[in-house]
Amino acid sequence: MSEDVLKIEDRGAIRILSMNRPDKLNALDTALTQALLDGFQAADADDAIRAVVLTGEGRAFCAGADLGEFKDLTPADQHKVLRRADLTCRTQAILQKLSKPVVSAIRGAAVGGGAGLAIGCDMAVAGDDLRFGYPELKHDIVPALVMTGLQRQLGRKIAFELISCGRLIGAPEALSLGLVNRVVPASDVLEAALEIAAAWARSHPLAMGAAKSLFYRVADLPYDAAMAAGRDVNALMRGFRKERA
Repeated sequence: MSEDVLKIEDRGAIRILSMNRPDKLNALDTALTQALLDGFQAADADDAIRAVVLTGEGRAFCAGADLGEFKDLTPADQHKVLRRADLTCRTQAILQKLSKPVVSAIRGAAVGGGAGLAIGCDMAVAGDDLRFGYPELKHDIVPALVMTGLQRQLGRKIAFELISCGRLIGAPEALSLGLVNRVVPASDVLEAALEIAAAWARSHPLAMGAAKSLFYRVADLPYDAAMAAGRDVNALMRGFRKERA
């Protein structure tokens, strides 16, 4: 993991992962994307960590993909593009698979892949300076790897508007659409996210992990199958409570 592009700080049972390319508005190149994936996996494997905060250094959360990284590629370099696409896919998808809950602390720009990371977390706190959106089509590319998460969180009409028009929205609209949980002054974003993470950290990690896993499972199941999954977890966790008592 590159400590240059990702800062890691532990505050008790909370791990803070800070994207650290402030001169590039924390744009996602291969090094930062790999560092994020490694950072999420390491936090999930650490028994001392119970919650994660994802944020960005400087005046932006994340400006999306670093378009300059691959500007000089030739057709013979297509394998590099495919490897990067796979890495980006795994990094965006891992957030819901972690047993530890993750809250994003978003200041300034969160666009493209940065928007995907912001709303891919279990909760999101936005500063009042938020600029959120998917401007990829304006650069003749497609918001392909962030489209799934956006469509699952919004109605189709507004989701298509955001990806097809590239319109950037501010914090009040993001809150009204349910894309973020709270809006606070930009200077208070990290502390507000840490308050959420501290509340999570007080829960038993097995109970939190089971709750998070079930939450995302039932979202993709038919009603009867979702209820059956909930029944099984209910019985399992009641047995767990009895054992602890």
